[in-house]
Amino acid sequence: MQRHSVSSSRIASVGWENNTMEVQFRNGAIYQYHGVSRSEYQAFLNAPSLGSALSKLDKIHPYNRV
Repeated sequence: MQRHSVSSSRIASVGWENNTMEVQFRNGAIYQYHGVSRSEYQAFLNAPSLGSALSKLDKIHPYNRV
C-alpha cells in the first residue's frame, strides 16, 4: 500500500486501500486498521489532530501491527 507523509508529531505517513488504512508511526511501527471507509479516511486526514482522530478510530475498527 502506498502511504503519504503527514504533518503529525506521532504519525509519519498514512495510506488507504480497499477499506484498510495503514499508518506508519514515527517510531517505525506500521499498523493496519480494517473496515475504514473512504469517507472515514478523508475525515481522518482533515482532522485538526491526527493522533486524536486515530485514537477514536482504534476504538471502532479492528487493527493489527504489520
